[in-house]
Amino acid sequence: MHGWLASLEKPKSIKGSANHDAAVLSPCASRRAVCVDQTIESVHFASDASPAKIALKAVGRALSDLAATAASPRQVLLSLSAPTSKSNRWMRALITGVRQRAAHFGAELVAGDLACAPGPVHVSITALGALDGQRKAPGRDRARAGQLVLLTGPTGGSIRGRHLHIEPRVQEGLWLYRHGATAMMDVSDGLALDLSRICSQSQVGIDLERVRVHRDARWLEKRDGRLAIQHALTDGEDHELIATMNPSDWKRAKPRAARKFPLIEVVGVVRKTGGLRVISENGEWSSWTGRGGWLHG
Repeated sequence: MHGWLASLEKPKSIKGSANHDAAVLSPCASRRAVCVDQTIESVHFASDASPAKIALKAVGRALSDLAATAASPRQVLLSLSAPTSKSNRWMRALITGVRQRAAHFGAELVAGDLACAPGPVHVSITALGALDGQRKAPGRDRARAGQLVLLTGPTGGSIRGRHLHIEPRVQEGLWLYRHGATAMMDVSDGLALDLSRICSQSQVGIDLERVRVHRDARWLEKRDGRLAIQHALTDGEDHELIATMNPSDWKRAKPRAARKFPLIEVVGVVRKTGGLRVISENGEWSSWTGRGGWLHG
């Protein structure tokens, strides 16, 4: 395996020796953003998932966090732990999948670590990105009363396949930041739960005036009896972006959004206090109870 890795083309962003224990990277004039995400067998993917699908999800999870920071992906690192039952062919397929998926978004696989362990398979991706400009970086704590809440696409029902084939909204994140977004976050643990986290971090309230329901959520409603709107609020792993923006900035940006990112829409408003409120299909408001979404631990 190490011989195969050594035979791969040296990443262009490495300025030190190839195949060294640490990668020496070329200088970056922009601010750097870094994040790490774990993708674990029987937690994030089923045991029969292909290595290519695992790679898609592992890279997508990390790059989605960069997207919510308005950072352009530059490099990724891979840490992989797997049992001896996984063949060299399986390992190569996963590593190749990581390289290819990262390259699709302009990033290079520059370093990593391999370990043999009893299991489960454990994939960890560290992603490095570049944040252009001088304006303060977006964050969960930067929503302000009077701002609009934007969402890049519908949510719910990701278990039908989107939970593995994550499409990080990198270009949307860059665009939103350039047009004035202050708070941003990707929807990984459920729309309602993640909106409530913005409320908590920013010490504001949010009125979710519209819930954009994905067709996968409507399909699930027919199978499990749960309302599609509940799937949209609580399922998670959609990896759409939430953003808050001043109304004046959105007014200027909206015509461009309609041409470039037509799925970006206003779904709510930020209030001074009060946590998350959700409007029902019959037009009544209710405070979110905190039930639903993915809580870690």
